[in-house]
Amino acid sequence: MTSLRLTIPLFTVLLLAGGPLGFVANVAGQTPKDTIAAQIRTQGFACDKAQRAVRDAKLSKPDHDVWVLTCNNATYRVSRYPDMAAKVERLP
Repeated sequence: MTSLRLTIPLFTVLLLAGGPLGFVANVAGQTPKDTIAAQIRTQGFACDKAQRAVRDAKLSKPDHDVWVLTCNNATYRVSRYPDMAAKVERLP
């Protein structure tokens, strides 16, 4: 009898955990824009095609990253703490 083993990719684990220390993980060629877009999609926000993600150095702190994510349908400010859902606000 063979056993079925479920393997979860490291990227998925880091994404669900909010990344190590809240930073965006760049695993398997994923860019910050792709990682952040995937995270906000899991939280119910629409981001059809991520165009870019820029870290806001003024608002970011240790263990708290703030990014501005531009998608083709909206722009979001995404605040990320470790082990928590991201705070997402749509920008005008």
